[in-house]
Amino acid sequence: MSKQFTRTEYEQLKAQLNNHAYHYYVLDEPLIADAEYDVLYQELLQIEASHPEWVTSDSPTQRVADQPLSKFEAVKHARPMLSLGNVFAQEELTDFVERIHKLLEKAGQGIKEINFSAEPKLDGLAVSIRYEQGRLSQAATRGDGTTGEDITANIKTIQSVPLKLRGNDYPDVFEVRGEVVMPRDGFVKYNEWALANDDKVFANPRNGAAGSLRQLDPQKTAKRPLAFYAYSVGVVEPAHGLTYHSEVLAWIKSLGLPVNVLNKVVAGENGCAEYYENIGAQRADLNFDIDGVVYKVDNLAWQDALGFVTKAPRWATAHKFPAEEATTVVENIDVQVGRTGSITPVARLKPVTVGGVTVTNATLHNEDEIKRKDVRIGDTVFVRRAGDVIPEVVKVVLAKRPKGTSPFVMPTYCPICATKLYKAEGEAVLRCPAGLSCDAQLKESIKHFASRKGMDIEGLGDKLVEQLVDAGLVNTPADLYHLTESQVGGLERMAQKSAQNLLQGISESKQTTLPRFIYSLGIREVGEATALTLATELKTLPNIMQTDAEALQELPDIGAVVAQKIISYFAVSSNKEVIAALLDVGISWPVIEAPAQSKQPLADQVVVLTGKLNVFTRADAKNRLQELGAKVTSSVSAKTNYVLAGENAGSKLRKAEELGVTVVDEAWLSAYLE
Repeated sequence: MSKQFTRTEYEQLKAQLNNHAYHYYVLDEPLIADAEYDVLYQELLQIEASHPEWVTSDSPTQRVADQPLSKFEAVKHARPMLSLGNVFAQEELTDFVERIHKLLEKAGQGIKEINFSAEPKLDGLAVSIRYEQGRLSQAATRGDGTTGEDITANIKTIQSVPLKLRGNDYPDVFEVRGEVVMPRDGFVKYNEWALANDDKVFANPRNGAAGSLRQLDPQKTAKRPLAFYAYSVGVVEPAHGLTYHSEVLAWIKSLGLPVNVLNKVVAGENGCAEYYENIGAQRADLNFDIDGVVYKVDNLAWQDALGFVTKAPRWATAHKFPAEEATTVVENIDVQVGRTGSITPVARLKPVTVGGVTVTNATLHNEDEIKRKDVRIGDTVFVRRAGDVIPEVVKVVLAKRPKGTSPFVMPTYCPICATKLYKAEGEAVLRCPAGLSCDAQLKESIKHFASRKGMDIEGLGDKLVEQLVDAGLVNTPADLYHLTESQVGGLERMAQKSAQNLLQGISESKQTTLPRFIYSLGIREVGEATALTLATELKTLPNIMQTDAEALQELPDIGAVVAQKIISYFAVSSNKEVIAALLDVGISWPVIEAPAQSKQPLADQVVVLTGKLNVFTRADAKNRLQELGAKVTSSVSAKTNYVLAGENAGSKLRKAEELGVTVVDEAWLSAYLE
């Protein structure tokens, strides 16, 4: 007769198994042998079979969901998941550290040496994991930084991620951020199994991690060897009140989440450089892929003072390892037509492995570059690849050049639509001016429109886009919304269910956001960050379409070149017709509300900060002005209403005086705040 367990004994056994998992996966100090753990786990299964009403979400048995998902739901991050700037050389690291010193000095922080929290830059997939009342409630991919995909069911399958935080002293809401990776030993073993079972083999560990997290069936993800390492927090309620980033990492670990053991606090530029060299020397022996190291200012108050630029923090950077290179042979050279009509020469290579990835193509950038490097068919060349950057041909090994080769000549006419190519003044790139009437540009534009960062149309892959264009079913993005089941079902490899799913994905994409819609249009030089700026600053599509170049340049991080690209795009009648057609099919987004005017004494006033401030830090002054409704810009123009000048103000103050702009001081801002 099997033993009868009480509810208390069940809870104790569950806690015991979770504690063993913490020691095994987080501390790397197992308390019992695997066989003993398995006996306890089987005991837990028996109890839960007898008492299913006792089972809670934090039980070790609840890691793998029974049913596959139909699709991934979108998750809007409570706080954006930012990207990082990069440095590649010692000089760039010096510039990064010096820039931080100068910014902190301007913010009233005169510091001789800065401590950095340094860590390996894992080559995996960034995710956020949210706990509510200590229990795992949601997990999401980074996505575009603002919106990701709900991968909760898949994250639960990772044994190193606790389903419940350790102890009882945890915040009500705790969001941890980190990287999911596939360890190298697990990657090798999985590929051996896949080959033996005629299953998909992963190209590299990063591909394995990303592919595993995007499985709709959690039971398949559970079979993949994945690990998670935390590197920061997002939303924490109530706030943690800690002083240093390194303290935050220790706190994360105490709550039961893995933190990389190679993390270290280092002093100043020399400490960063030494850490970089040490990690680089260990790189080949690590059990996970890395492509550099990350430095973060350790003092959290200084992080706040330094602030952000568009999508990246000023207080952190990634120090990338040198790009990996290999030699191979150029078997052919042809040209590709890009979304904006750019003509890019591409070297077709004899397959070669570079940085764990098989490379068969490499960019030659443009006509000037291919002439400068003099790359020819038959040449032996060095190929470089760094992270996710497109491989490029570095140089030719002239000593191995075959006799009788000829320089490559760029085409005069578009290889797709036969339109005569042109090169704009000041540009190195040849372009096809045909726009959407060129099938190559149309295909790339539709792919961009439907991409995850754009309209995020589920099921509309690159090959399907090419079929739709080749069949004449899609000539503008708006045509996607008029497709019928019979049209889609008639395409190659499209069964009825697949056709229905695609049409559902297209229909669901009608509900979007203004930043996504602007990005999806494919305006030259307008990426995610610029699209977000346009939407949040100008609020409506008509405002964006009608704002002049000078006003656009008043917006954060939009210069003269980008402003002109935006103006030029909306000046083209065919572009406006496509936008009208998209709105006609029902594409819409939530209204972006302007701040209440009654609470905004500086609403629509343009303010420029200059000189050293004493009462406020620069970041604080900017935040306070924005709270009052002001638009804080970096350059003085005739549209500037106020220049807030501190000590040693320079050219901006002189320009304000020349233009007759009102000059104010910190007392003026203090008066408004009072």
